[in-house]
Amino acid sequence: MVETNRIRQIVEQLPELTAYQLGVIERIISQLKAEKHFWRNPNSEVITDKVLGSFGDVLRIHHVFSAEALSKDRFEYALEQALRESGISAQRAPRGNPGHDITIEGVPWSLKTQANKDIELNKIHISKFMELGKGEWTDKVDDLWGLLERFYQHLSRYERIFTLRRLRDKTNESYELVEIPKSLLGKARSGSMSIKTESRQNPKPGYCTVLDQFGAVAFKLYFDGGTERKLQVKDLRKELCVVHATWRFPRQTI
Repeated sequence: MVETNRIRQIVEQLPELTAYQLGVIERIISQLKAEKHFWRNPNSEVITDKVLGSFGDVLRIHHVFSAEALSKDRFEYALEQALRESGISAQRAPRGNPGHDITIEGVPWSLKTQANKDIELNKIHISKFMELGKGEWTDKVDDLWGLLERFYQHLSRYERIFTLRRLRDKTNESYELVEIPKSLLGKARSGSMSIKTESRQNPKPGYCTVLDQFGAVAFKLYFDGGTERKLQVKDLRKELCVVHATWRFPRQTI
C-alpha cells in the first residue's frame, strides 16, 4: 500500500514536467527495466544481495548520462550509500585523507578504480597507489628500499583494499569489484629491486618485482620518477585476489 501511494504521488507530478524532463525519466526507466546480470560472491560478507542491487542501480543510472567510467569519488559515495541502505555501517573519510577512503563496520578500507582503455581482464593495474613525495631518491637501488618503507607506512593506515574495475565490452557496461589482499602486497619485502638506468627521468624510476612460490611474477611495484613521483602497482594477477561482485548491463546510446 505504501509503494502504491508513492507511485501515485509520483505520477501526479509528471504533468508538471517538461518534455525533456519526461524524456530523462523514460531513459532511466528503460535502463532499469533492461536485462541485467549482477553477481555476488556468496562468501562476501560485505556485498549482500541488497548492496549488489543498489550499487548496480547507481552504475546503470550513471551510464544513462555518461559514457565515462564511474569516478573514484562517485564510487566512494555510491558504495557508502548502498551499504547504509542495507544497514551496514559506512563512513567516508574526509576528502584528501592520506590513508583510508572509507570505514566499514569499523574497518578502514582503501578504494581504487581502474578504467584504462587497454585494461587486461586477468591483470590489475593501479596507476596511482600513493604519492612518493620528495625524499631521497637517486639512481641507486638502495634508495628504492627507502621508498618501499613509505609504501608500508601507507599500508598500515587501512586493513582492506578494493578496486572497482570497468572492463572492456563491445555491447555492455561491465564492472567488477576486486579485493587485493593486503598480505599479498606485504610480500614486496621479498621482491627484487631494479633501476631503469636508461630512463631520462630524474629521479630514475625503478621496479620491485615480486614472484610467487613457483617463480612466476605475482605483481610489480613501479616507482615512477615522473612529475608526480607516484607508486604504481602493475601486472597484479587477479587470480591472487578475490572478486566480490560483478555488474553487466546494456550500454545506452547517449
